[in-house]
Amino acid sequence: MNNWELNNTRLFGGVWEAELSGTGPDTPKLQATHDGVTLDGLQLTHDAPTDTWHIRLSLPATVISDGVQTIVISDAQNATVASFSVLSGAAAAEDLRAEISLLRSELDMLKRSFRRHCTDS
Repeated sequence: MNNWELNNTRLFGGVWEAELSGTGPDTPKLQATHDGVTLDGLQLTHDAPTDTWHIRLSLPATVISDGVQTIVISDAQNATVASFSVLSGAAAAEDLRAEISLLRSELDMLKRSFRRHCTDS
């Protein structure tokens, strides 16, 4: 087990970026996988003044498809360092609509309860 700290910075233009600290000066051995298949193109750049590693992964087109696609970043011992998911397609839109509908109904319930509390006080 390591004491690394990884901060996701962004996913923009099909490129996932993060910063990794706590590794020391040696290049960390990392790999990215999707559905158990190793993805090529994981880049690490060391920033000596801050002793952090900038990580970039260009997502291949095969990763972008309907549903939830999860990419796992793991170390040499196959321990998960980070993971992120890409959600897309018609199924995603339906899931989001259902979630928004649930949130709206819960908010309406809270509003009714709050109004009842205010009138009773």
